Amino acid sequence: MAIKLSLLILFFAVMVGIGLYCRRHASDVAGFVLGGRSVGPWLTAFAYGTSYFSAVVFVGYAGQFGWRNGIAATWAGLGNAFLGSLLAWVVLGRRTRVMTQHLDSATMPEFFGRRFESRRLKLAASVIIFLFLIPYTASLYNGLSRLFAMAFDVDYELCVAVMAILTGVYVIAGGYMATAINDFIQGIIMLVGICAVIGAVLQSQGGFLTALDSLARVSDPTVSNTPGVFASFFGPDPLNLLGVVLLTSLGTWGLPQMVQKFYAIKSEASISKGTVISTAFAAIVAGGCYFLGGFGRLYSDKVDVASQGYDAIIPTMLSGLPTFLIAVVVILVLSASMSTLSSLVLTSSSTLTLDFIQGNLIKHMGEKQKLRWMRALVVVFIAISVVLAIIQYRSSVTFIAQLMGISWGALAGAFLAPFLYGLYWKRTTRSACAASFFFSTTVMLANILVGELFPPLLRSPINCGAFCMLAGLVLVPLVSLFTPPPDSRQVEKIFSCYDQTITVTLRDSIGRPERKK
Repeated sequence: MAIKLSLLILFFAVMVGIGLYCRRHASDVAGFVLGGRSVGPWLTAFAYGTSYFSAVVFVGYAGQFGWRNGIAATWAGLGNAFLGSLLAWVVLGRRTRVMTQHLDSATMPEFFGRRFESRRLKLAASVIIFLFLIPYTASLYNGLSRLFAMAFDVDYELCVAVMAILTGVYVIAGGYMATAINDFIQGIIMLVGICAVIGAVLQSQGGFLTALDSLARVSDPTVSNTPGVFASFFGPDPLNLLGVVLLTSLGTWGLPQMVQKFYAIKSEASISKGTVISTAFAAIVAGGCYFLGGFGRLYSDKVDVASQGYDAIIPTMLSGLPTFLIAVVVILVLSASMSTLSSLVLTSSSTLTLDFIQGNLIKHMGEKQKLRWMRALVVVFIAISVVLAIIQYRSSVTFIAQLMGISWGALAGAFLAPFLYGLYWKRTTRSACAASFFFSTTVMLANILVGELFPPLLRSPINCGAFCMLAGLVLVPLVSLFTPPPDSRQVEKIFSCYDQTITVTLRDSIGRPERKK
């Protein structure tokens, strides 16, 4: 217990200390929200990765889909690495940075408002973010409850409150820069922790080959009659596994807290480096989480999924580890949760302040007033998430936990296609953007309220969210072609930023003197 508490106290002290150290970077809106657009590749890549993977992935998704699909669940982690990280950085990184700087937009709603010259789109996007990020924030605490029950004799509600308060302190004090530096430290903890945990769990089962052989002998007639299906390449249910891969990988392309990382990176050279770093980080952390969850069936004699739920699988696998490793796991999950929590509350508070309150509730806001509002809203958002998490814990209501999938589906389904086409296609219209917003949010809300009316494949919030994303990629170009085109002069002015950047880059490279050997 002394080892566990000592590591926790050290961890929290470092987080808060960095927040206080970074106060000078958060003296204006650009510094508080985007770190002055001067964040390097390592910090940006780790901020992207740690915002991506939280306790929901490590405890919830890895346990659930590892149990359902066996070792094939690793595909979800690889999809996160190569679709959700590598391809996202290659396709979105440079264009997002260039256009958002050209439009002087600090948030995703502000991007939609200026790219499509529509105040209504800006307001609609800010409302969608507010509605769906708060429940997502609350779901981050769910994975902690069982781990803390296993590792500490500490009340879960106290743990949630302490975690929320300390996260709020360093976000309020240091803004984006404090979040990015803490994310880097938390990311290192996640990398070391997941490798150590996988090694220890496999060793407890006799090594990798022995564990894989034992997994091949596991059978579950309710899932599949195929021998060795849980140790097979695609598992017992490849179609639903594909839905998981699509939502958790392509979904990041439309999540405001993820895309915002590209706003803040300082140069195009940083994007190239960040692409490699982010992909490697995701391959180790996400691939490791799902790979670990794939061996969950080996612990079927110790966990009753029917009564305890999927969230009990990973804690059960870890319960027999040495004390020091359990402490590392707790710090790992805290790191994953706090990094994602800080990113979400910063995105929510900045969006609500800059895109909804400013110009609507308060016509004119100075820099200091904006900062005060954003810092106050950080407190409000964290407080709401804590209340929702405690309600869920006390009442065992699964709705909030399930809303993690609903949140990803609604946000990614609404924003992915308009944002992607808005960066690349001049013909994209504001009507198409509005249609994507309306379609995805309506479908995902219907999935909550009347999900039994959906086709069997789409009753799962994850599959439904993947469907909304893919539908948006078809809906936006179709609506754009059948609605009046945007003003060509304004569009050319917006897209001229890419030509200017290429010209400057070529001129600099041609005019740069050759280095002496």
